Amino acid sequence: MQPHMLPRVGPVCLAGALLALVGCGHGSPTPPSPAPVASTPVNVLTAAEQAAGWRLLFDGTTTAGWRGYRMDSMPTGWQVVEGRLTRVASAGDIMTRDKYRNFELSLEWNIAPGGNSGVFYRASEDDDAIYWSAPEMQVLDDSGHADGRSRLTAAGSDYGLYASPAGVVKRAGEWNQFRIVVQGNHVEHWMNGVQVVEYELGSPDWEALVKASKFAPHVHYGRNAEGYIGLQDHGDRVAFRNIKIRVLP
Repeated sequence: MQPHMLPRVGPVCLAGALLALVGCGHGSPTPPSPAPVASTPVNVLTAAEQAAGWRLLFDGTTTAGWRGYRMDSMPTGWQVVEGRLTRVASAGDIMTRDKYRNFELSLEWNIAPGGNSGVFYRASEDDDAIYWSAPEMQVLDDSGHADGRSRLTAAGSDYGLYASPAGVVKRAGEWNQFRIVVQGNHVEHWMNGVQVVEYELGSPDWEALVKASKFAPHVHYGRNAEGYIGLQDHGDRVAFRNIKIRVLP
């Protein structure tokens, strides 16, 4: 081939030759880039979930259905930010307006580095703080908060009573999924698809642990047959989404 001559090729191949400096007579054109993958919808129920009895506790746009602990209104420190129920400033704990007895609760949470929060269940307003009546599934940046040094107070634990295993929670800034099952006295904590805690309210083991804990003086702790779902303001930024519940027999 003479230096000044190019092979006789079609326009597509010629463009490829000029750009890639290789012949394209024996190859295929570069495939197009794949279409962007649609993100999974949040704060919505599938048809199957609706048929199974699930309902949303947060619609992604309003704080309807929630109020502050011992308040009639929603504190302004909790806001809807990009479809997430987010603690953005000092506000206090919040809870559902409805009470629940037996249920399966599912939600996702995202905590700031070094952050601490929690999810309460079967809460009442009999004391000056929600945690004196309600068991708490701990929300935590395990690697960045002092509570992560003990599995009894690490992410996924039944705070102060039943420890969760290490290595299940994701890092701060990533989304973790919680599932809490409460049926009668039976309680299960699930985190990222792994069962991390299981216990029986009122059992001899539970009674002994409560008696030895800071909850001992509080007569309503863990003894409400029904109560509110609560989210904790522990002074750190935390966001929740996909909060849904299914009432159990």
